[in-house]
Amino acid sequence: MTQTAAVILAAGKGTRMKSSLHKVLHPIAGRPMLDHLMASVAALEPAHQVVVVGSGREQLEAALGGRAQTCLQEPQLGTGHAVQQAQGALAGFDGDVLVLYGDVPFVRPETMQRMLDRLHAPDAPAVVVLGFEPADTLQYGRVIADEAGRIVKMVEHKDASEEERACRLCNSGLMAARAADLFALLARVGNDNAQGEYYLVDVVNVANADGRHSAVVVTDDPDEVQGINSRGELAEAEARWQRLKREAMMAAGVTLTAPDTVFFCHDTQIAADVTVEPHVVFGPAVRIASGSRIRAFSHLEGASIGEECEVGPYARLRPGSVMERSSKVGNFVEMKKAVLGPGAKANHLTYLGDADVGAGANIGAGTITCNYDGYFKYRTVIGERAFIGSNSALIAPVTIGADAIVAAGSAVSRDVGPGDLRMVRGEQIVKPGWADRFHDTMKKKKAEKKA
Repeated sequence: MTQTAAVILAAGKGTRMKSSLHKVLHPIAGRPMLDHLMASVAALEPAHQVVVVGSGREQLEAALGGRAQTCLQEPQLGTGHAVQQAQGALAGFDGDVLVLYGDVPFVRPETMQRMLDRLHAPDAPAVVVLGFEPADTLQYGRVIADEAGRIVKMVEHKDASEEERACRLCNSGLMAARAADLFALLARVGNDNAQGEYYLVDVVNVANADGRHSAVVVTDDPDEVQGINSRGELAEAEARWQRLKREAMMAAGVTLTAPDTVFFCHDTQIAADVTVEPHVVFGPAVRIASGSRIRAFSHLEGASIGEECEVGPYARLRPGSVMERSSKVGNFVEMKKAVLGPGAKANHLTYLGDADVGAGANIGAGTITCNYDGYFKYRTVIGERAFIGSNSALIAPVTIGADAIVAAGSAVSRDVGPGDLRMVRGEQIVKPGWADRFHDTMKKKKAEKKA
């Protein structure tokens, strides 16, 4: 099989985004748009991935963490010039090259494969271009092609005639070519155009002038080639992604009672027969097993929810939260690095941090695990069937044994043995009639002051 390399262009300044964060690092569904694209490329098992960087180079190199080679485009003289910068990184490579854009993150692997398959069709085109037909052609460059998909001419919108602008087939900018062809053609591209730049699209026109032909592959989903250049377009991309994810979740058997109010992360995994109520937000790394219910206004990230569990409403599960089968957290409960055993419950107003709660244990309202001393974190261990009374403070490190009871209002700083009762309270003092005498005295003082 012919090897594939991906060249991803990400050298632009992204000025319309108006951000100190590099444009292609802005997240969609909790994942940088560049990573969405690289995940699709990875499905093709490329031999090389090269990211062309420019402005914000340090941010990109840090974000990539060695997952791809980088090469610098400086100065930035157009898309053709950008691709040329990858030639050194691909020295000696004689396979196919896909040219992609970091701000066009949702190109599907199957679309990329269609481009590569067309490149190796019997008529052996020099270049394959990915085209699309948008509802509004705007300022897109045009692909002038015959009925067989052979390209007659590629032209940028600003350089196109009125007749050429009437063509609805637009250039996405994505291309596929053999490495030897691509760099040989690029070496002959000039910059005699309205912008004085070296356009990548001109490789097609150079090939045509040599008597070779190029071909266009048309995507059936124009949304997959939509570029993201502004905050508004970023929001639109997020909305499209969420809409498709909601549809996929419901098709897989998940109940969303108010779909438009639920927001997923790129890696959210939910089994069939889970119900998600309105206004729930999923951060990264959430897994939910069958039969569970996530109630309204809850926020989950880094959490694993077992079968038949209930979360919320108004619950917050932070990274490291594990709920085992039939466990429950209720309103205004927060978990972090905590395990709630099978059938265990924390129904109200509770914080469980760095804790292990045994099966069947009951955590009373207002209970907190005091896990931090200002320098280090410590764990709390609560045994099976233990009962923690309301408004208790469990000062870690501490262990509450199986079947133990902690009386309401206790501040527990020492271990409690299995089956023991621990009550830590100040002595309750009763002074008969004191309140009546106090009220009488204060009422007289108030009356005298008014007089």
